[in-house]
Amino acid sequence: MERDFGPQPIDGKMNKHNLTNHDLVSASTEQLTHKVVGKARRGKWLTMNARHKVTAAYNAATGENLAIQDLFNYY
Repeated sequence: MERDFGPQPIDGKMNKHNLTNHDLVSASTEQLTHKVVGKARRGKWLTMNARHKVTAAYNAATGENLAIQDLFNYY
């Protein structure tokens, strides 16, 4: 199974908002680590639970209401 999906849409969206990995970790109300956010941006495979956490943290940090499909090109 392929586990490297290349840069994800979340990376571009975070750059657009000038967000760092730490900003997402700080905005998260769940256990989210810098390592998981970095993997999400680079396109390493994440579990669905981790993708939910990253998406929730992104939405909390930006005030947007995006779905997993908007931030990741694999589901």
